[in-house]
Amino acid sequence: MDPRIEQALAITPASRARERTIDITTTGARTGGPRRIEVWFYRVDGRIYLSTSPARRSWYANIVANPDLVFHLKHGVRADLRAVGTPVLDRAEREAVFTSIIADLNQPWNPAGIRQPVEPLEEWLQGSPLVSVEFPDGDAS
Repeated sequence: MDPRIEQALAITPASRARERTIDITTTGARTGGPRRIEVWFYRVDGRIYLSTSPARRSWYANIVANPDLVFHLKHGVRADLRAVGTPVLDRAEREAVFTSIIADLNQPWNPAGIRQPVEPLEEWLQGSPLVSVEFPDGDAS
């Protein structure tokens, strides 16, 4: 794997908003056409996740319908990584991941500049999409 890609994917809670901002291209659930959107990614226990604050998201519906996507790195290194998104439905895994994401977003030194405090865990569990991302071509460890 290209060390620059590995470094771009190795974000930590100290990573700035720019470092965790990517684009993803999904296949539209209704249209079947490519849909590109800017999102943040998170790294929890060495795994890559996509999520947002509680709300319905079309990118999530697209991944549920068509799990193949392109993960576009655009800061520090530019790369288009073939990926597969899997919705995380298991309550225990969702709780562990969202607990980490919320702690990340609520840290005193908030690199993303998000208004704090971030919503309670239960709101995220009930209303936020959560997708685990795998890179079949071995682009991430």
